[in-house]
Amino acid sequence: MVKSTLRKAKKNKKDEFYTQWSDIEKEVNAYIEYNPNVFRNKTILLPADDPFESNFFKYFATKFNEYGIKKLIATSYAPSPIVNTQLSLIPELVDEDRKVFPNKKAYKIEISEVHDENNNNSVNIDDVITRLKKEKTLVDSGKNSDILSYLDGDKNPDGVSSFGPGDFRSKEVTNLRDKADVIITNPPFSLFRTFLKWINPKKKNFLIIGNINAITYKDVFPLIKDNIIWLGTGMGRWISGFIVPYNYNLFGSEARVEDGNRIVSTNNALWLTNLDHGKRHHPLELMTMEDNLKFSRHKKIKDNGYEHYDNYNAIEVPYTDAIPKDYKGTMGVPITFLDKYNPEQFEILYLGNINSFPVTKKYKNPELHDADSITKNEMISSVLAIKHDKIPDKKYYTADNVNGYLVAPYARILIRRR
Repeated sequence: MVKSTLRKAKKNKKDEFYTQWSDIEKEVNAYIEYNPNVFRNKTILLPADDPFESNFFKYFATKFNEYGIKKLIATSYAPSPIVNTQLSLIPELVDEDRKVFPNKKAYKIEISEVHDENNNNSVNIDDVITRLKKEKTLVDSGKNSDILSYLDGDKNPDGVSSFGPGDFRSKEVTNLRDKADVIITNPPFSLFRTFLKWINPKKKNFLIIGNINAITYKDVFPLIKDNIIWLGTGMGRWISGFIVPYNYNLFGSEARVEDGNRIVSTNNALWLTNLDHGKRHHPLELMTMEDNLKFSRHKKIKDNGYEHYDNYNAIEVPYTDAIPKDYKGTMGVPITFLDKYNPEQFEILYLGNINSFPVTKKYKNPELHDADSITKNEMISSVLAIKHDKIPDKKYYTADNVNGYLVAPYARILIRRR
């Protein structure tokens, strides 16, 4: 059940997943280690990250001077159900029942400097909290603040529906995007495609969290193939879990409560970015095809060898660590291969998915056989397929022009050695 958490969020448009400090720190450290100046003199935008609560804001505000950040901008999104109920930098803003704070509005905060506000000869998150308290008091009393202001959203006099305060698609936040050098956040899962397009990765640096299945999106995979964007330093359980609102049910063996926060773990999340890091330049250590057939830890490889696709000239490699280092032809590998992908070692050719690659055989009258039911299915004509002589013990396809049974493995990426 935990595996489907992000998928359900996307389907049901429940986007209230909040990133833990530890996961942010672990990921960002990899970019700093590779390039200590990656954020120096840069303006960072954290859209939909409430400056009073977001761990993204906490982290980058704390690291502001250390990283040499030029400006840090954070915006909140007014309707968020987590607002002023969890993660709060300022506990007194939360009522006793931890309900949504009344008169909640969307904020924008722009920080160009972080000083020792507490006069204790050190600069940390406490100094940021002290400054935010002062600025909020000013704004709520009707006075102007140098760093904090409310967002209005798009107001259309003709009555046409518009984007609310703090929505990344609003003119206010889009203008902030145009001023930023780097965009970092955990975007709404149901709007992932829209958000990535809004970023425009060809023009802006970014670091965001998404679902592993985003790799297969038709408007995402080409960017990965062309080395415009890539995965961060880990996927799946690399992200240890997300903080969720109090009205979420906790399920699964890894769901937990820590420090008053409700946390749901998932193994189908990843970081997506165009910031460089060292891992993507490490070559994948592999065995020869002969050694894999003898010593692979995967019984399927040792017993069956490397199967060939029936409708494309490539071999099926169901495990990334079973890629033969001496094979010069095309290989179909799992999408999780991208977690180990080194663009200097391999070339990405196609996504072996619907209408994504040039099949070498078209199937006539394909039928899907699943749980004793037979249905017409055209998908098999445009996905990678492996032919079996015996009836498989899982769903399979038949076709008029095939003497055997066809199995379509889960989405594969077609690659070859450089």
